[in-house]
Amino acid sequence: MSLNQFLENAMSEWMRVKGDHSDVIFSSRVRIARNLAHMPFPMLSTASQSEEVIHLIEEALTKEDIPEILENAELIQMADLTELQKRVLVEKHLISPHLAEESTSGAVLFSQDESVSIMVNEEDHVRIQCLFPGFQLEKAWQLASQIDDWLEKHVTFAFDEQCGYLTSCPTNVGTGIRASVMIHLPALALTQQLNRFIPAITQVGLAVRGIYGEGSEALGNLYQVSNQVTLGQSEVEIINKLQGVVHQMIDHEKQARERLLGLSPIQLEDRVSRSFGILAHAKIIDSKEAMKRLSDVRLGIDLKLLQGVPSSVMNELMVLIQPGFLQQYAGEKLGAEERDVRRAELIRERFGMEKDE
Repeated sequence: MSLNQFLENAMSEWMRVKGDHSDVIFSSRVRIARNLAHMPFPMLSTASQSEEVIHLIEEALTKEDIPEILENAELIQMADLTELQKRVLVEKHLISPHLAEESTSGAVLFSQDESVSIMVNEEDHVRIQCLFPGFQLEKAWQLASQIDDWLEKHVTFAFDEQCGYLTSCPTNVGTGIRASVMIHLPALALTQQLNRFIPAITQVGLAVRGIYGEGSEALGNLYQVSNQVTLGQSEVEIINKLQGVVHQMIDHEKQARERLLGLSPIQLEDRVSRSFGILAHAKIIDSKEAMKRLSDVRLGIDLKLLQGVPSSVMNELMVLIQPGFLQQYAGEKLGAEERDVRRAELIRERFGMEKDE
């Protein structure tokens, strides 16, 4: 697949398939951080040392035992991308904001369906990321582990018998694994229960962040829940703990949805219908309001209060309305107000309303 195809398609192939609890869980992700032995960590590497790391990863891609999912994958250098192209890849969750903003000698490769991306010379030499739709943490871990084992046959990772895998950030030392889910919690937000849940989650060693990870905002009632501890626990223990907590969150969210339906069905249907009406007919809308309205409509679809709008359209729009993608779609750099106009136009088009106006 060409770089343009990665950039032009808002929905990755893996997003087109439904996973377990897809009415609440948008995606499951496992990321593994690794560094090469006898090489300075990226923050201390020279340009030539960074190039050597890229060369070693490229060389591994030529081996006969390459995992099937990585066949035909090619490395893309960050230096060859424009700022807009990098932003689009961040919005698709294929690279991190750190790699996009700070790396001058980084690179990335994607699988054809974009479920796997391997970032090179980010905060660590290698970051393997696997994404699955819905609640499929175990499958994401199995694939990430398979790729990790394959790569370790061809390069030597920095490892300490007592500390485990060595990483740039001390919070990743040990297993180097970060497991996370992207979870949609509109009912808990509407019933004002989130302020009680989030502190409880952090007390058990998990983190709750926005849709682009640390330091980002939780737009459209979407939250990223992940482990914080990587040392002193096995990978299986980390996955199991996160799964247990997320199962509880799913149950509480579904119970809150049922309560909303039982106590105030007209008010809930009105909220969903109003948000749909605004999205379907607005001439200008900013990203915050758009995500908020899309969250309402997605809730309405999941509760069968709204017919005729497939959830796949909602998944696509949540990516497509972001600033980078809007400009990529338009084929030009846009100011803030221009983006708001284009965003509204694009949503109307996807909802099939543009032809009626």
